[in-house]
Amino acid sequence: MAEERRPERAHEEEGDWRRELRAQFPILAAHPDLTYLDSAATSQKPRAVIEAVERYLTTSNANAGRGTYPWANRTTELVERTRERVKEFLGDPQPQYSDVHFTGGTTEGLRTVARDWLVPYLKDGDEILVPFADHRANLEPWLEARHLLAERGVGVTVRALPRQESSGDYDHRALDRVVGPRTRFVAATHVHHVYGGDMNVHRLRAAVGPDVPICLDAAQSVGHLPVRVGDPDLDVDFVVFSGHKALALPGTGAVWARNTRGPRLRPGGWQGTPNTVGIVSLLAALDWLDAAGPERIDRHVTRLAGRLTDRLHRLESYEILGCAAGLAADSALPEAQRRHGIVTFRHRDIPSDDLGFILYSHGFMVRADSLCQAGADEKNGSVRVSLHVYNTEEEIDRLLAVLASLE
Repeated sequence: MAEERRPERAHEEEGDWRRELRAQFPILAAHPDLTYLDSAATSQKPRAVIEAVERYLTTSNANAGRGTYPWANRTTELVERTRERVKEFLGDPQPQYSDVHFTGGTTEGLRTVARDWLVPYLKDGDEILVPFADHRANLEPWLEARHLLAERGVGVTVRALPRQESSGDYDHRALDRVVGPRTRFVAATHVHHVYGGDMNVHRLRAAVGPDVPICLDAAQSVGHLPVRVGDPDLDVDFVVFSGHKALALPGTGAVWARNTRGPRLRPGGWQGTPNTVGIVSLLAALDWLDAAGPERIDRHVTRLAGRLTDRLHRLESYEILGCAAGLAADSALPEAQRRHGIVTFRHRDIPSDDLGFILYSHGFMVRADSLCQAGADEKNGSVRVSLHVYNTEEEIDRLLAVLASLE
């Protein structure tokens, strides 16, 4: 009898885990009639992060690296501890050789790599591969770098990473047409902000070889699923992410640099006062995420995304963006694209911005526009549901009921 109860008990324990974590987000308790489904834009903050910020501001708020009194020393210590915590959270196998630089977010972090590392690194005739259909933040900095080099008389070719139109994934079968002997750098996305799929960075590494640096936009993966730079499938040189998508405060992010291919990353210019409050919040957020379990969080949100896509696919009025092979929640197809907590769709008759307003009238907060996707404009509008650990099956089912009523 004990053996027969084990699956049921495991299910109950999983439910207890979800309820316990959800209860740690004060904003959700304060607004029980609203459902937040926009975590790819910014995540909500657990009580532990809020309390860490309050504790810092009321006990030791000071500037970092600019004083010798206890509050300043404490702040400097917190900043340096967070650098090491980022390395630990990313599973850095050789933290003594890597660096962590704090930024205002992913966009600023990618521009830091582009301006302060890539521009000095490239030579006339070099080529780089960048995504032309991912977030604009992972395209514009590389085009800017090409422009800066051109002003210096250095000609660099920017090639688009080939992609599969149906899924949005990089087309690894076509990589041999764009990778050449002068390929010096690749910019890639870990999890796509529209399609929600893992972009299979290991295939890029296999195509370009062991010597070409790869910069990873991890805005939609850090804090949502395990990101382990010691994993051979994630052999990248830069990981760039935003704190505010990983349960920390807005205006903070980080660039992790491996420093094994090419020169060491040294951000240019005078480094002013860091966002100490944001850095403190990031330290608390990473501790919270580790305690919750990134693998467990990923399983939860992937399961919710599968539930939504599987049932939404049955409604004829909706088009789901991304890989059709991965729609079924139990899909075992080798090419299936798992959605890591992001599901984007369109109604065949209702404009996306109108659908966003309709959903809010029923208490659902979603993103409804072109999603900052490079190459997209207003006519490419869509509705994006993005999930985190605090979302529930009940919320997905209520959303589906509203969507079904609009058939």
